[in-house]
Amino acid sequence: MVETVGRVFAAVPLPSEIRLALADQIASLNIPGKLVPAESWHLTLRFLGSIDQVTYERFLHALSDVEDRGRFPMRLSGFGGFPNTNRATVVWVGFSDGVEGLLGLNEIAESAAQTAGLEPEDRPYQPHLTLSRVRPPTSVADLLDTSLDLRWTATEVVVFQSHLGRGGARYEPLERFALAAI
Repeated sequence: MVETVGRVFAAVPLPSEIRLALADQIASLNIPGKLVPAESWHLTLRFLGSIDQVTYERFLHALSDVEDRGRFPMRLSGFGGFPNTNRATVVWVGFSDGVEGLLGLNEIAESAAQTAGLEPEDRPYQPHLTLSRVRPPTSVADLLDTSLDLRWTATEVVVFQSHLGRGGARYEPLERFALAAI
């Protein structure tokens, strides 16, 4: 019998002070949809889905290459929506600093997933922080004029297990990989 690890993803976590500051700044905004709880905010690098123990171990071994990458500055700067701002089903926050660093980490995570035997991701990676999920789709154009200026340094990649439940998903950190202090 194959042992299952569960639903797994790799992400860059937000420091608690950034979570608090972002929560404070969006409290007065009219963000549509169901807000993702602040304690669940993260920057997904690669979602793997439900995987077995062997695949998980292979992924971790290859993902350890992120430890060769240096820490980098991050800056949350503005809002947007997927698939577009006029019919958004997801409201997100984007970056003005850190995109290149996130793209580099995503390349390593994507390579690690394929090395572990998973299929390549079918959509191009777009670094973002999901704030809410919207049903039915709605315009978020009014948020585009709102700017943010929240800065920190990305210092680690965390592999999380996602536990689905009535109160929404809960994320449990399984492994941590420190970025190099260059």
